[in-house]
Amino acid sequence: MTSQVSSPAEQAEPADQQGGQTPAGGQRTAEGGKEVRRLDRVIIRFAGDSGDGMQLTGDRFTSETASFGNDLSTLPNFPAEIRAPAGTLPGVSSFQLHFADHDILTPGDAPNVLVAMNPAALKANLPDVPRGAEIIVNTDEFTKRPMAKVGYDQSPLEDGSLDGYHVHPVPLTTLTIEALKEFGLSRKEAERSKNMFALGLLSWMYHRPTEGTEKFLRQKFAKKPQIAEANVAAFRAGWNFGETTEDFAVSYEVAPATRAFPTGTYRNISGNLALSYGLIAASRQADLPLFLGSYPITPASDILHELSKHKNFGVRTFQAEDEIAGIGAALGAAFGGSLAVTTTSGPGVALKSETIGLAVSLELPLLVIDIQRGGPSTGLPTKTEQADLLQAMYGRNGEAPVPIVAPKTPADCFDAALDAARIALTYRTPVFLLSDGYLANGSEPWRVPDVDELPDLRVQFATGTNHVLADGTEVFWPYKRDPQTLARPWAVPGTPGLEHRIGGIEKQDGSGNISYDPANHEHMVRIRQAKVDGITVPDIEVDDPTGDARTLVLGWGSTYGPITAAVRRVRTAGDRIAQAHLRHLNPFPANLGKVLEGYEKVVVPEMNLGQLATLLRARYLVDARSFTQVRGLPFKAEQLATALKEAIDD
Repeated sequence: MTSQVSSPAEQAEPADQQGGQTPAGGQRTAEGGKEVRRLDRVIIRFAGDSGDGMQLTGDRFTSETASFGNDLSTLPNFPAEIRAPAGTLPGVSSFQLHFADHDILTPGDAPNVLVAMNPAALKANLPDVPRGAEIIVNTDEFTKRPMAKVGYDQSPLEDGSLDGYHVHPVPLTTLTIEALKEFGLSRKEAERSKNMFALGLLSWMYHRPTEGTEKFLRQKFAKKPQIAEANVAAFRAGWNFGETTEDFAVSYEVAPATRAFPTGTYRNISGNLALSYGLIAASRQADLPLFLGSYPITPASDILHELSKHKNFGVRTFQAEDEIAGIGAALGAAFGGSLAVTTTSGPGVALKSETIGLAVSLELPLLVIDIQRGGPSTGLPTKTEQADLLQAMYGRNGEAPVPIVAPKTPADCFDAALDAARIALTYRTPVFLLSDGYLANGSEPWRVPDVDELPDLRVQFATGTNHVLADGTEVFWPYKRDPQTLARPWAVPGTPGLEHRIGGIEKQDGSGNISYDPANHEHMVRIRQAKVDGITVPDIEVDDPTGDARTLVLGWGSTYGPITAAVRRVRTAGDRIAQAHLRHLNPFPANLGKVLEGYEKVVVPEMNLGQLATLLRARYLVDARSFTQVRGLPFKAEQLATALKEAIDD
């Protein structure tokens, strides 16, 4: 765990700067005579072949940056194939990190430092790199065959096409092999450490700590100590290269973000990891065993992997043979008195839909976690999208209402998991939690909460009879409802006297007997809907500093970061705009209609074709304007700022 203790928060930066590195006002000369410049933020992208270890490199740089105390946001981006064709554009894997000495919200629009391990990485990422940015290229890979694979007739390092950039040609492969001569490794084995050489170089360039990475490498390769020491040697060689070469005359410092965080202990965390910890915390706060029934699917599998490590907390994980078996086991665990969870992505939700409907009918608590990805069908398994909202809302036969919760940042996934568990346990209903690939794989600092800050989620199981028949007989009615929540009692199997029917056929309200009575069916349909409609959720909060904005931008889920960054830009430019963000999508907050009526224009950015906007138009009869993209990538702040400015001026 990477942690830090920060000072109390002060005034945040007025705008989430997403452009190039910005001087923070100051420079000095380091030992050896090299200049050290102070910056307030940096955006770095590591890019290479999917076998070059770019995700590991980015993750290690991120971990050291978090331990140093910077605010940060990351965007891993990798192919869906386990091993895409080497050296091709579809096989490029990248990891972008934005870190700063102030509060930031997104991984950044454009990298100001690109590390390109081969021609494919350069060609795939160059369109995102602004003129004047720094590009570090592995010149060893710029030979005829690798360049021909991506359509380079001649080397871009020699044809003048990169003249607008600060290019640093570095023979990373050659330098790595030379640094590892003493280890007696084959050329192929030595080449694998070139990502650590690049990491060492960048760590020198931005004054990142090194102890954590060296410790990590020795632990990761503990069973292969020679490989561990070779990677450490490559890492140190990269650092020393930056220190001694004349090509890197300047290094940079980005101070800790002491103003960005409230006092506390922090660690870097991804969305899926935060979700896993949130589920464990929910089970402890509910004093219930946690059961996960799941089938591996990108990008949700990491939750299964993480929860399987925590048997000491009473967590049971079941990797089923398919999606249907996974949710069936989870629903069975819910019937048995566990906090039950199933994890999946859009294609899995389609397969689970019948069992979700069964959970609605049985009125049992069940968390359905959908880590959304690009679709339809297999679609873009490793890319992000928000296109499952209507599927979560309506994707079942019959009237089968289900509450929907959506986290807004990777760290917020922890709180969203607790919130979803609260709703499921209190109201005896399945609950959808809609995360997505951007949140799941991205990371940011997270303040580790104190246990006494967490909500009390304990529930009371039924222990005895709860109804008296006309003849005076005391019986247990499984569908007798709490007058406040409309939740039915939760009776653990094996409790004497509480035997009752389960199944998907309609039940008689109260007794739970099978019923085909038309009036009872309508009553049950309406009472299940009323139960969801009556769920207590907080009012939506509106950020409108001047109080007289005419345009409201409304988001949900992972659009929070780009929207907030764009709103900061718009306000810095002198325009007035209000912002609100939805966590609860079913039911909507009680004050949402009134909020929408208070603005002349409502803009709804979504990574789909306008699903939330459709719901808002139908429910509140407002002219919600969609601003959408489905590119498998999150919005860019500048892109949104331009759209919001146009909406204001329209």
